[in-house]
Amino acid sequence: MLRAVSAITSLPRLWKRVIILSYDAFALAAALWASFALRYGQWTPPTTWFDFMLILSAPMVAIPIFVRLGLYRAVIRYLPERALWTTIQATTLATLCWILVIFLSQISLNYVVPRSVPILYWALATITIGGSRFIAKRLLWPNSASRKQSKPIAIYGAGEAGAQLASALRRQGTYRIVAFLDDSQALHGRDVASIRVFPPSAVPMLAAQYGVEEIILSIPTLKAARQREIVASIGGQGVKIRTVPPVTDLVDGRYLVSQIREIDIDDLLGRSSVPPAPELLRAMITGKTIMVTGAGGSIGSELCRLIVKLDPEKLILFEANEFALYNIERELRGDPLPKVVPVLGSIVDRQRIDMSMALYNPDVVFHAAAHKHVPLIEANALEGIRNNVMGTSIVVNAAYAHGVSTFVLISSDKAVRPTNVMGATKRWAELIVAETAAKAASAGTGQRFTAVRFGNVLGSNGSVVPLFKEQIAKGGPVTLTDPTMTRYFMSIHEASELIVQAGALSQGGDIFLLDMGEPVLIRELAENMIQLAGFAVRSTDNPDGDIEIVITGKRPGEKMFEELFYDDDVVESTDHPKIRRSPKEISIAIADPLTELLRYVDTQDDRCARKCLFGVISAASERSNG
Repeated sequence: MLRAVSAITSLPRLWKRVIILSYDAFALAAALWASFALRYGQWTPPTTWFDFMLILSAPMVAIPIFVRLGLYRAVIRYLPERALWTTIQATTLATLCWILVIFLSQISLNYVVPRSVPILYWALATITIGGSRFIAKRLLWPNSASRKQSKPIAIYGAGEAGAQLASALRRQGTYRIVAFLDDSQALHGRDVASIRVFPPSAVPMLAAQYGVEEIILSIPTLKAARQREIVASIGGQGVKIRTVPPVTDLVDGRYLVSQIREIDIDDLLGRSSVPPAPELLRAMITGKTIMVTGAGGSIGSELCRLIVKLDPEKLILFEANEFALYNIERELRGDPLPKVVPVLGSIVDRQRIDMSMALYNPDVVFHAAAHKHVPLIEANALEGIRNNVMGTSIVVNAAYAHGVSTFVLISSDKAVRPTNVMGATKRWAELIVAETAAKAASAGTGQRFTAVRFGNVLGSNGSVVPLFKEQIAKGGPVTLTDPTMTRYFMSIHEASELIVQAGALSQGGDIFLLDMGEPVLIRELAENMIQLAGFAVRSTDNPDGDIEIVITGKRPGEKMFEELFYDDDVVESTDHPKIRRSPKEISIAIADPLTELLRYVDTQDDRCARKCLFGVISAASERSNG
């Protein structure tokens, strides 16, 4: 018995199909003969030519239908229970077509088929065709029941990398590789590593017949543009999409199951990464005392992770949120212990800032602390002004007074022609830094005060990406303010590296502009995230989709698109291809307007505070070359 099973299972796939097809032809003929026998109560075999043709009409009609519906593409060993429904559909359609053929024959041959025969034939055909497959699965592969715990997947890419990944997944045992997908037509229908290769268009069939739940992209040299095309073509069909790292990121040059990861949305943005310049990073950090305000925030914490790797003398974590400070300090703390120093305090607490700088004497300050959420700051303008403008003024003045060598303000693209309070406060912060840089240059202190301006970072606190993820996890809808809105995006890690390098390039009074690539349509971002999660976008064109995108309308102060500078023509290049410099601005006296603005904040005069806030920016913009 074991030898017989081994011989059958080792047969080429073509011979297995011939055996199944032959069995089906015999089973269908026998089912039709048994239907007549049950109807007439006589078990006599067919004897006339007409009887033989009548019995053979069953497989002659049914087999082409079975082929068309894919009954012979299924692998018996991995046959899911849902395949029974496909079998019922196939036998039902075959029975209806046979009835049509017999009806036409009755007209010419004057032969009447009892009405109960088609019903009996359908029942017997369903039992013999469907049952045979599950019986064969049970007898030939008795351990296949334990494979139910294995997740059925497909691998996109039938090249060497895909074969290597398939081998690793087989050894691991928790995945069941159902198929390869590949763009090459020459591979379609062939076997690679004993796995059949299908075109990408076969995803719906693989999901329906084989229960494929996940597709892993195994093309290490895949470009972002092509990756977007693949996600758009196979995403949203009930399967999740994951990927493997680039060849350069592989451990020992081999694929490991643990290296399979989710596709990050920044993988699809098409940004060309430029390796950081080690000399610029070391010049800013190594052997120096660094202070980061807002150290527990998204940008601040990533800056701290980068800084601590560059061997600073000391890293001062200044943060107002106790829990955020606890988390980043616990993550970074190592040996020796004094290297990372947590300081709990607010940037609007002048005494706390002065004490910290006097005590630790930082060489470099990265000022990342700010309120950044546009709608919240629009609704709470006075608090936004107090934190972003007054807080920046306090930190900058303290840095100047305590001889900080380099001060870097983390600014925003919303500071350019701002239409909201958050952007306006960031523009004020830039003006404060520019004024202090001019004062340092005039006094000959050698201190450098600079700002780095960039757009949205993926995954940062309050950004659209975590919001979309949360909405998708809840089953939607995904809310979008306007379908034509665009934004710039970059990864937090890339932004942090560029911020540090920009600080090293500073001459004082600069506004650096990080290359954000091309603006991204927010609707496309939402659609990509829905598809990456394995869902389809519900729309008028696809009413059966899973998650709907709802347009809520533009919020107060929200811009349809963002800018990085006022005049593209005057932006200068630097030694780094991803960092550009806006010409130094003509410094304007901001001390008196700042006093006036903060007086309105103290008196809680929202209207006058807004008027003063935007009035000074308008005057500065007229004189700006940035």
